Amino acid sequence: MIKDAEYGETSWELSVQVDQKAGDESMKFKLRVKGDLHIGGLMLKLVEKIKAPQDWSDHALWWEQRKCWLLKTHWTLDKYGIQADANLRYTPQHKPLLLQLPNMKTIKLTVSFSSVVFKAVSEICRILNIRRSEELSLLKPPEKKKKKSKNSAKEDIWDIDLAGGGPGGTGPMYSKTMTATYDPENGMPVSATSLWFGDNPLAESQPNLPPAELAKMYHPLELVDKAVNSAGWLDSSRSLMEQDIQDEEKLLLRFKYNVFFDLNPKYDAVRITQLYEQARWSILLEEIDCTEEEMLMFASLQYHICKLTISSEPMDNFNEPEIDEVEAALSNLETTLEGGLPDRILEDITDIPELADSLRLFRPKRLTLRQYKEYWFVFKDTTISYYKNKETSNGEPIEQFHLRGCEVVPDVNVTDKKFGIKLLLPVADGMNEVYIRCDNETQYAKWKAACILASKGKTMAYSSYKSEVRNIQSFLQMKSLAPPPGQAAPDIESMEMNAECFFSPRYTKKHKTKQLTSRILEAHQNIARLSLMEAKMRFIQAWQSLPEFGINYYIVRYSAYIYVDMFIFILIVYLAREQPTLRKK
Repeated sequence: MIKDAEYGETSWELSVQVDQKAGDESMKFKLRVKGDLHIGGLMLKLVEKIKAPQDWSDHALWWEQRKCWLLKTHWTLDKYGIQADANLRYTPQHKPLLLQLPNMKTIKLTVSFSSVVFKAVSEICRILNIRRSEELSLLKPPEKKKKKSKNSAKEDIWDIDLAGGGPGGTGPMYSKTMTATYDPENGMPVSATSLWFGDNPLAESQPNLPPAELAKMYHPLELVDKAVNSAGWLDSSRSLMEQDIQDEEKLLLRFKYNVFFDLNPKYDAVRITQLYEQARWSILLEEIDCTEEEMLMFASLQYHICKLTISSEPMDNFNEPEIDEVEAALSNLETTLEGGLPDRILEDITDIPELADSLRLFRPKRLTLRQYKEYWFVFKDTTISYYKNKETSNGEPIEQFHLRGCEVVPDVNVTDKKFGIKLLLPVADGMNEVYIRCDNETQYAKWKAACILASKGKTMAYSSYKSEVRNIQSFLQMKSLAPPPGQAAPDIESMEMNAECFFSPRYTKKHKTKQLTSRILEAHQNIARLSLMEAKMRFIQAWQSLPEFGINYYIVRYSAYIYVDMFIFILIVYLAREQPTLRKK
C-alpha cells in the first residue's frame, strides 16, 4: 500500500520495461517518481524493486518515443523532459549483431548499441584486428537482398564471442595487440606477421563460388539501384538503436571512403585481405563497371591468388629475408651523416621537371568523326600547352589547359595499342572534353602521372611522381595478354580451377569456358612471379585505377520552388542575350 504522504503534486507513476537475459521474458514495472530524481537514482530504485540476482552494469535506459539513450546519469527527469506518458526501457547496451564482412562471410558479434556508429565500428575493427577503422562503416543491405536472405537456406554464421573476441570474451582475436611487442629475453622487436596475427582466418582469401552460385547472387545494377545501395550507409554520429537497428539484425561492414592510408603488408594482413575481397566482389557482381580487357586482368589475378592460397607454400614473404627495423634505421642514419642521399630524399622543388613531346589531340564537336591531329605538347607546372610544331614552341601556344581540379579518365586498350587520356576540364558552364593520344606505354605513363598530380594541384617535382609512373606501367603490363619473351604458350589442361568462377556472369555468357581458360592462362604469365600479398595489392591498385572507382550515386529530389527559380534564371539569361536583337527589330 502507498501512503497518502507519498502522493504529492510533483510525483507521478513512470512505466519502465526491463529486458533480461536472452531467452527471458521482459518485465514491466511502475515506479512513483518526482521530476528532481536523477537517472542514476531511477536505475537504482528500479534494480531494488526487481530483486533479481543479475549483473545490471551493462543496462541503461532507452526512451522509446524520443529514440534516445539516457546515458547522463546525473541529469534529472525534468532536465530530460520525461513525463508520466514516457515509455522507458531498461535494456543492455551491448547486443548481438550479424555482420557480413567484405569477404561475404557472416559473423555474430556483440556490439554496443548505445555508442555512436563511429565508435562501434572502431570496437569491431579492434576485435577483428583491422587497422584504420575510420575507413570502414556499416551499411544496411537493400530490401531485395533482405527478402532473398530470408527465403534462402540458413547460412553459416561464425560466432566471434564464442571464439573469445567480443566483450564477453578475453579481448581481440588471439589476444594480439596492434602495438609493437618485444622478446622478453633479448628485448628485440619480434616479427609482426607471425606473432601479431598468427593463423587468423580473416587474413585468408575465400575460395571462389561455383558459377551457378555466383549467378544467383548477380543481378544487373542500374543507376537507381546503385543510388539505393549508397543511401543505406548508417549515420556515423548516431547510435544503432537511434537508427532502428534491432537485435541480431544483419548489417554489412564495408570500406566506405575509398581512401586507404598506409597499407602495410607487415601489419595489415587482415585489412588487405578484406579490402581485396571487397574489390573482388564489386568486380564479380559488377557494382563497378570495367571493360572486357580489365575483367580479364582481374580474373588472372584472382586465379593467381586462389592458386597461391590453396598451395602448401604460398609466397607471402615477398621472397625477401626479414630485415631488422633497428639496423635499417641505423644504416639510413649512417648514409645521411656521410653525406649520401637516400632514395627517400625529395628532389629540389625549385627545379620542376617538364615534359615535351609530340602527341595527338582531339576536341569533340557535334556531328564530327574522331580525327586526331598531331601537335607539339609541353607540360609545365600544372598546365599543358600545345603548339603547331616543335619550332614554334618558343612563341605563343595555340591553347593552354589548366589541369587543376580536372578529371583524368584513362582511354586505353593495350591489345589494340591504344593509349589515350581523356581530360574533363572545369569551365564556367560545365566541363570541356579533351582527348590526348600517346604513341606507347612509356609516354602514356609519364603524361598520365603528370596529369593526375596536376589535377590535385601538384607538379612533377612531387615525390610520388616516379612511383605513380611505375604503378601505371605495372598496370599496363598486367593488362597485356602477350606472354613474356622466351616463354612457351600455356597449357590449357594445366588449369585446375573453373575459369568461369573468375568472371562476372555477363562475360561468361559471351565466351566458352575453353576460351576463358586460355585467355586467363595467357594473362597469368605476366604476373606468375608475384607473391600472394603482392598480388592482392596489385588487385587493389588496379581496382582503384578504374574510371568509376570512388563515384557514388544518390537520388536527389528538388522542390517546386527550385524549378521556378531555375526557370526565372534561364528566362533572364535568354532576355539578356536577345536584347540587342530585339532593339534592332
